[in-house]
Amino acid sequence: MRIRVVGAGFSGAVIARELAEAGHAVTVLDERPAVAGNCRTERDPATGVMLHLHGPHILHTDNEVVWAYLCRFAQMMPFRHRVVARVGARAFALPMNLLTLNQFFDTALSPDEARAFLAERALPPPPEGARNMEEAALAGMGEALYRAFFEGYTRKQWGVEPRALPASILKRLPLRFTYESDYFSHRFQAIPRAGYTDLVARMLDHRNIALCLGQTAEAQADGFDHTVWSGPLDRYYRNEFGPLSYRTLDFERFEFAGDYQGVAVMNFCDAEVPFTRITEHRHYAPREPAPARSVCFREFSRDAGPGDTPYYPLHLVGDQHRLARYVARARADSGVTFVGRLGTYSYIDMDVCVARALETAAALNTSLAAGAPPPVFVHAPI
Repeated sequence: MRIRVVGAGFSGAVIARELAEAGHAVTVLDERPAVAGNCRTERDPATGVMLHLHGPHILHTDNEVVWAYLCRFAQMMPFRHRVVARVGARAFALPMNLLTLNQFFDTALSPDEARAFLAERALPPPPEGARNMEEAALAGMGEALYRAFFEGYTRKQWGVEPRALPASILKRLPLRFTYESDYFSHRFQAIPRAGYTDLVARMLDHRNIALCLGQTAEAQADGFDHTVWSGPLDRYYRNEFGPLSYRTLDFERFEFAGDYQGVAVMNFCDAEVPFTRITEHRHYAPREPAPARSVCFREFSRDAGPGDTPYYPLHLVGDQHRLARYVARARADSGVTFVGRLGTYSYIDMDVCVARALETAAALNTSLAAGAPPPVFVHAPI
């Protein structure tokens, strides 16, 4: 069975490896010149700093299967991610914790006192519950914290009003009533010692895998029995029902003689600051010798246009209608399986992406062994 896998990011690489180990001939195509997709890393020749070229990626998971699987291909170095939020001329821990609250309100509340304090300031949600991110935030933390930390940043990050986004987005930034400052609370948190590009390259290093970089899927579409597609769902159908909405990122590199900000990521919450955050890449490898010059990226978010790299599905109201049409169109297909953030139009973390890829590969192997039609979606967009 000859299988084409489009995309050499984590979804495509995991599935390609699993299919190859089952004995299938797999061709992996990617239009970029290197593997690992938006997780791509590269050692900067001038400074020696390992750069996360498309924004920071930290593996964080409680999934032992995912952790063990990735450890097959890389030495994972423990890393505790910490983020600082700039509001005006002040700096606070993020996600918001008890220290954040006490600093912001210039007080010294205990956990129970802080809960009561915010409950007094929370705005009541609509009778049917919070319908969007703004209503969820105002009901959970009150107006002062929402305006300072979320309103301006959300507009910059997503390009829409917070009330146009689903309430579920707020779950990515919990409010803690302890002094815990780690960004994630998962059991396993790490970054590959040799970088993500090396990890994915090792995953794709198999005798049954042919890797073709710098080639579009459209250039090699014939001669395959099945396609695994991790690119944008709408692109596969040539925007038949109109384009889905995505956000893309622009990065402005600058160097600094020394330590620029003392933390890997600093968010800038004020609306008048044009960028969303600054990443300082030396802090992703704290065990390496300190470089003489630090490499930082200012990060700007905007709507993705033709030719841009899509990073995040936007899920606006109009997208839901178009997405439903694409899903119906896909379910009538038999020669393709859609995977990953873009293929399933899902805003998922790295560990979820790997877990879903493993499940999809298992389903594909089962179908192919039985001579049954492979699934179009193992994890559907809606």
